[in-house]
Amino acid sequence: MITVKKPSEINKMRVAGKLTGDVLKFIEEKIKPGVTTAQVNAAIHEYIVSHDAKPSFLHYRGYPASACVSVNDVVVHGIPSGYVLQEGDIVSIDVGVVKDGWQGDAARTFAVGKISDGAQKLIDVTRECFFEGIKHARDGKRLGDLSNAIQRHAESHGYGVVREMIGHGIGRNMHEEPNVPNFGKEGTGVLLKSGYTIAVEPMINAGTFKIKFDPDGWTTRTADGSLSAHYENTILVRDGEPEILTL
Repeated sequence: MITVKKPSEINKMRVAGKLTGDVLKFIEEKIKPGVTTAQVNAAIHEYIVSHDAKPSFLHYRGYPASACVSVNDVVVHGIPSGYVLQEGDIVSIDVGVVKDGWQGDAARTFAVGKISDGAQKLIDVTRECFFEGIKHARDGKRLGDLSNAIQRHAESHGYGVVREMIGHGIGRNMHEEPNVPNFGKEGTGVLLKSGYTIAVEPMINAGTFKIKFDPDGWTTRTADGSLSAHYENTILVRDGEPEILTL
């Protein structure tokens, strides 16, 4: 069942969402060559708990860290490690925050030092996909309208749209109904209503849309080794433009 959030609940999600966005602003300054992905995770963990909140991802379904730190061809769920970020890498940081019982979820892909023009274009287009999609996150629209807009924008640049990993409803729980794919047909899917809160998260590959899993069961890579980028925010559906809770 998809829940319509009450005004008091939306206010709590705004607080959780703002903190989630603040985490990503904080960590962006620390993304540089020579830093390990484990150090990135540790900094995120400390920031969240120092603000009287909890990292949503830590131990969620067995996940061992407070953030997903996904480098280059890793699409999502990269487990922080001793890997040292190198000049020219791109790194996707996905974080979730629980504050006063309510969730925020957001992701960004950052450049490590100077990156190639192709890598920068992928990051930029992935971000654009999110904003193209949420033009349709309005009361009375169909979820397929949002999904189709993301897919069309990505594929117009020759990129692959990941099928297996999708966005989701969010509220008291990290994952709620509905599923929010980044591909689909216009005029299909769930009818959106004011008060729905969803995490919209394009995961866009420079090459094939296909993915593969590492033996750890978490790390998800592009099947062809191409770069992947990720851009996510938690949003509130309204009668009119949606409200982005994690910016």
